[in-house]
Amino acid sequence: MKYQMILAAAVAASFAMPALADGKALYMEKTCIACHGKDAKKPLTPEYPRLAGQNAKYAEKQMQDIKSGARANGNAAAMKGVMHLVSDEEIKELAKYLSEIK
Repeated sequence: MKYQMILAAAVAASFAMPALADGKALYMEKTCIACHGKDAKKPLTPEYPRLAGQNAKYAEKQMQDIKSGARANGNAAAMKGVMHLVSDEEIKELAKYLSEIK
């Protein structure tokens, strides 16, 4: 009986909260890899930033600003076309993932 109640609670919780994709999967899925490299350490060109180890709050702010149009300098135009496909929750996950790369 206890087992069934625990199982029922776990199932209910899984429906109640949407699952967030993990940052590494998002990095691949949202095509960050194309310009910033497979491990975020070696960008395609020297003009693109190395993202590995970046401060999470800073990375999140930059992505939000590019998405909203508040940042439109440098290579922001290249990212603007991708950022509209990334939700605010996904931006947080990506920023967290990037900050944890050593």
